[in-house]
Formats: sequence, structure tokens, C-alpha cells
Amino acid sequence: MKKYCLAAALSMACLAPAAQADTLLGLYVGVDGWKSDNDGQFSYKNNASQDFDFEDETFVSYYAALEHPVPLVPNIKLKYTELELNGSAVIDDTFSFNGSNFAKGREVNTLSDLSHIDYIFYYEIFDNDLISIDLGLNVKQFDGEITVRYDSEEDLSQTETVDFSGFVPLAYGRAEAGLPFTGLSVFFEGSFLAIDDSKVQDYQVGVAWELIDNLAVDVAVKAGYRSMVLELDDVDDITTDIDASGPFAGIQVHF
Repeated sequence: MKKYCLAAALSMACLAPAAQADTLLGLYVGVDGWKSDNDGQFSYKNNASQDFDFEDETFVSYYAALEHPVPLVPNIKLKYTELELNGSAVIDDTFSFNGSNFAKGREVNTLSDLSHIDYIFYYEIFDNDLISIDLGLNVKQFDGEITVRYDSEEDLSQTETVDFSGFVPLAYGRAEAGLPFTGLSVFFEGSFLAIDDSKVQDYQVGVAWELIDNLAVDVAVKAGYRSMVLELDDVDDITTDIDASGPFAGIQVHF
């Protein structure tokens, strides 16, 4: 998935000369580092869920966005978010996963890969030197796997791995307000879904500071807070209730 995202970002980056030649086009590329505090649970095929003690992790997100003046055609943003959760749990009741039962009282480990790509299609509702507002649709594509493992010196080890994939559509919005004569701005960006037993939210709020601002390129650094809640209900037989939240920092280049 990382190769897929990087290839997509590089393909969009090839449009940079056109963006520079025509000020009506804009290409944004960026990368964020995210220090996340994680907790939650998951289950397979509607069996009972198990809470896991997930480790704090540092994840990376890459993104590229293309804005254009063509009427009715949305702008597009691609974003890859790494989300590989390492955790452990002492089974509080029999935990069934992929047809195997992990007995009560045993300590099991998990590697839960919930990394995903966001396909964001949006319109600029309002845009000037001080305020910008974007609204649109985000489709999250999951293509990951969850492994549960029990290790024993008595040759009773168990390992089960489930691959899963699916698309989750969400409403998308972004707003940014600049502080005149400072190069500073505050921003909010988020995607949200609440339907039936599923609830997904992924938002970040922060401050950006423009280091370079000229006709050829703009460079800004960002910092803030990101929160992601993944309450997925039976996505390819996987049900999750994951909360990953923490501070982030990044850099963005605008051609």
C-alpha cells in the first residue's frame, strides 16, 4: 500500500510544471508525523470483542492534492495513513478469532494493520487570502490484516491472521483562517460518518506557518492534534472500535 500511495503522489507531482505555468492550478504535497496514543478492541464474524492494550506509536501520513478551475469537476486529494497497531491482552473470556479459540487467562499479542488510503473529492466553497472552506466526499479504502498470536514454551502456540478490505464513504470538510501579516493560519480538516452501528471520524486541528511564499513555491510547517475513531461494523467480517489520537507535525509544499 505504501508503494501504491507513493506512486500516486509522484504521478500527481509530475503535474507541478503545469501548476507553475498556470496560476489557476495548484498542487499540494505534504508529509505528517503523528505520535498516537491507541486503545480499542476488535472481533471477527460477530464473535465477542476483545480489548487490547495497544502501544503508543509514531505513524506517518503522505498526501497530494490537485486543485483546478474546471467547473463542476471536484478537486482531488490522495492521502495514505500508516496505522499498524501492536498490542497485547490477557483473555478475559474465550476469544474466538478466525475459527480458533484463545483460552481465558492466556496472554496474546496482536499486530493490527489498519493502514488506509483516503480518496477525497472536494469543492472550494469559499477561498480568499484570509479564509478558505472546502466541502466534499472522502472514501477510505482499507486493505489490511489482523494477526492474533499466543506463544508457549509447551509447543501450544497459536497464530491466526485475517486479511480484510473495504471502502467506507465519509463526509469531508476543511476550513482555514489566516492571521494577517504573520504568515500564520489556523485550520481544521475532518471526515465523518455515523450510520447504523458504524462511526468513523478522522480530524486534525492545528496551526500552520508559511516559511516561503513566492510565485514559484510556498512552503509551510504545521503542528496540531489528530484524532481517529474507527468503529467499523462488519467490514469484510471485521468489527473494530479503535481510538488513535495525539499530536502531529508536518510540512507542506504548494506549487
